[in-house]
Amino acid sequence: MAHSLDINYGERARLGIIVPSGNYIAEPQIQAMLPDGVAACVTRLPLKGSGSDELLAMALQAGPAASMLADAGVQRVIFHCTAVSTYSVQLHNDIKATIEQASGLPCFSTADAIVRALETLKAENIVLLTPYIEAVNQREVAFLAHHGVEVVGQHGLGLNTNAEMGQISPEVLYDQAIAHAVSDADAYFISCTAVKSAEVIERLEYVLERPVITSNQAMVWNALRTCNIADNVTGFGRLFTH
Repeated sequence: MAHSLDINYGERARLGIIVPSGNYIAEPQIQAMLPDGVAACVTRLPLKGSGSDELLAMALQAGPAASMLADAGVQRVIFHCTAVSTYSVQLHNDIKATIEQASGLPCFSTADAIVRALETLKAENIVLLTPYIEAVNQREVAFLAHHGVEVVGQHGLGLNTNAEMGQISPEVLYDQAIAHAVSDADAYFISCTAVKSAEVIERLEYVLERPVITSNQAMVWNALRTCNIADNVTGFGRLFTH
């Protein structure tokens, strides 16, 4: 007897995504946001914390990972780690060049997606909310400033490993945003691919009356739009209406 199974093999698009090895949060959120016919092929590079040596070591291994994703026939390769891709403008550009050379495919990073999302939302002044230590926050503030985005308020939770970040409840992120709200902010950015931020996007948009973006949400949105997929994915914020 023939069975009809609804299996998503990525007939519309396959996305090649590189994530930190310690991150077990990004993939469930990505899968929840992808529309029918779009599939994610995910690989990992060693990264469990946010120390500079570990972040830089992950960046150095991007080429071989991208080459293997290309074997799967993906349409583009995405370097999906906020702390590494916003480490510095030079490192960001080097990672993209390495991936494109190794894979022969277009590449974008989490940082690219964040900047494009903020530009699309016309958000020039934002509140930055992270689970990170202060050094990571300050690098991210500098990266955003380079792209014309002013951080008018920022707060980190002082955590240093993906394991700790993954254990934060969505309510902690919600409370963090409310506690550090800034009245004249154009948008709020919950940074990090390894936190349970997807659950609070629309609740915060309702209360704060501002767009809210997250690392995973911005990445998926940018991936869809760069693949000419205009679906309005519901449940994850205003960004998907653009």
